[in-house]
Amino acid sequence: MPKPNLRLKLALVMASTFTCQAHADEITYANNIIVLPEVEVTERADSQIGLADSASQGNVGQAQLKYRPISRPGEILETVPGLIASQHSGEGKANQYYLRGFNLDHGTDFLTQIDGVPVNMPSHSHGQGWTDTNFLIPELIKTLSYKKGNYDAAAGDFSSTGSANIQYFNELPEHSIKFTGGSFDYYRGLVTGSQAAGAGQLLYAAETVHNDGPWTVGNDYQKFNGVLRYSEEHGDSRWHITAMAYQADWKSTDQIPQRAVNSGLLNRFASIDPTDGGASQRYSLTGDWQRQTETGISKFMAYGIYSQLRLFSNFTYFLNDPVRGDQFAQPDDRWVSGFKASHGFYHQIGKAESETTLGLQVRNDNIHNSLQLTQAQQIYETVRDDQLWVTSISPYLENHTEWTDWLRSTVGLRFDGFRFNVADSNRAENNGDRLDGLVSPKAGLVFGPWAATEFYLNGGLGFHSNDARGVNTRVDPATGLPTDASGNAVKRADPLARTYGAEVGVRTAWIDKLESTLSLWWLDIDSELLFVGDAGSTEASRPSRRYGVEWANYYSPTEWLTFDADLSYSKARFRGDDPAGNFILGSIETVVAAGATFHDIYGGFFGSTRLRYFGPRPLIEDNSVRSKSTLLLSALVGYEFNKHWTLQAEAFNLLDSQNSAIDYYYQSQLSGETAPVNDIHFHPVEPLSFRLSLTTKF
Repeated sequence: MPKPNLRLKLALVMASTFTCQAHADEITYANNIIVLPEVEVTERADSQIGLADSASQGNVGQAQLKYRPISRPGEILETVPGLIASQHSGEGKANQYYLRGFNLDHGTDFLTQIDGVPVNMPSHSHGQGWTDTNFLIPELIKTLSYKKGNYDAAAGDFSSTGSANIQYFNELPEHSIKFTGGSFDYYRGLVTGSQAAGAGQLLYAAETVHNDGPWTVGNDYQKFNGVLRYSEEHGDSRWHITAMAYQADWKSTDQIPQRAVNSGLLNRFASIDPTDGGASQRYSLTGDWQRQTETGISKFMAYGIYSQLRLFSNFTYFLNDPVRGDQFAQPDDRWVSGFKASHGFYHQIGKAESETTLGLQVRNDNIHNSLQLTQAQQIYETVRDDQLWVTSISPYLENHTEWTDWLRSTVGLRFDGFRFNVADSNRAENNGDRLDGLVSPKAGLVFGPWAATEFYLNGGLGFHSNDARGVNTRVDPATGLPTDASGNAVKRADPLARTYGAEVGVRTAWIDKLESTLSLWWLDIDSELLFVGDAGSTEASRPSRRYGVEWANYYSPTEWLTFDADLSYSKARFRGDDPAGNFILGSIETVVAAGATFHDIYGGFFGSTRLRYFGPRPLIEDNSVRSKSTLLLSALVGYEFNKHWTLQAEAFNLLDSQNSAIDYYYQSQLSGETAPVNDIHFHPVEPLSFRLSLTTKF
């Protein structure tokens, strides 16, 4: 009888992510019977030794999420060690993300998925890779699995710093009604549950949220959100179909200049243009099917999404138009369709047990977006108006092999082919159709375990796509000239920007009940041209290099108490010498996230504290202007009276710190100023606030 292989054990019972559970006690492999124990990898506390391909991958489950104070859905992604989700505008807008020396803007270079469906939006009106996670419902999340680096053959566009896949439950243990009220007119109502229906389970959730925030001009954020899922399991196969609907509208308090606060013209929570704001919608339908047998596992999923955004912003106030102001609109309407198919089969290479997966991913975005000049949300000029088609096809192959008791390998190969088609109704010179493709090899080695410790070596090539408009731009969209406002020639962007990454790491559970990982990583990006949605033009970026260290720890001394502490440091620089300097604007350097969680003590008490710190960042290339650091402390405490009633309280920014959620340095002009001024522009963190929730289950 061959020795049971942990990877084959996992593969035979896995779902669409690393979340897995065995449904059979034994399987047949190589004409022998291997008795498998139940395998479940859904929580951060579950050891990844023998399963993980790198030191920087892991899982976070509902057991951690339900005790975590979360002020907005995007903070779910902060469970990825080293990742920061911030905000510089109204609550309905996509978060600003930071990871591994990147200011990821609204999602570029970090791939986010929900049940395998990509959330990132290419060629979005407000930024490449737009990742709006406001439709997420934290109580429905079964697990969040993450992989950092560009070493995963199944992850393509936007995944150079890593990827996360959020998986919803198919079934909930009970029905529940939850109501939350809190500071600044925050209200939330949530109804969830599941029940048997036919041969399967019907899961439902409905949510509504209102939030004004501390702003002088209240956000008046109103969200309606719903999920409906039907799922069935039959022997070796299972499937589900999921419908989601989300709608929100809000007013925005965007970043404000430091000089206006210092002079007393504005308070920290004031707005310069009270008509900024937005509205968004997202509707999706997804089908997923999986079949696992003793010889392999097959998966197929297809999805369709309709999304719409109406966004009005004013970041420079009266710099470009002293009379009407600089507000602009960025509408984006799109239909997204795609599918993913893969088949993994188990075999042997000599005497080594092996698993090979063949996959195919196809996606198409049919987009209509614009850049418009507005005053109080009234359009007076259209800078550009585009119909875009962005289509990609991506076959890949990946092999996992366990060569000995102490050595296993992962090798992968991925091809990504793209078509970018643009029809600009304002400037026919910017119309076009371009094709491009890249082959990206991946590889990894795992050594061990020895003394409950494994060592990892990973490397790979990746990429991110550029905006279709920048890919085809030949003239400045505002002037129609072949030069931009600085007199530089307008250049078409490279369709796909290559990235190169590597990582060495260690994972250990040598100390009882403590799992620690340490990784040293490096990432280079080729010279690229990025589309600047706020200006409707392209902007050159030099080649860059980032490297850093990450240390993550999870300790459970008892069943009711856990501690976690994650530290990361990154260094980001442009390659080559430039008189302007080599620092990359907004690149995050130091992140510390730590917390303690307790549950089921003194009858039914539970709670947690969370500390989040991210350090100063360069705001100009020569590093002469830097942001300040941000430190936030939050807490949650609750009591479960019985199986039907639970009361909990959350407190955010317990130290009432007056830090910034985000900082920029650029030129703007206020009403009454006679010339532009270079200044720090910031969006403050919300002050000390509280929320109280009552949940009933039945």
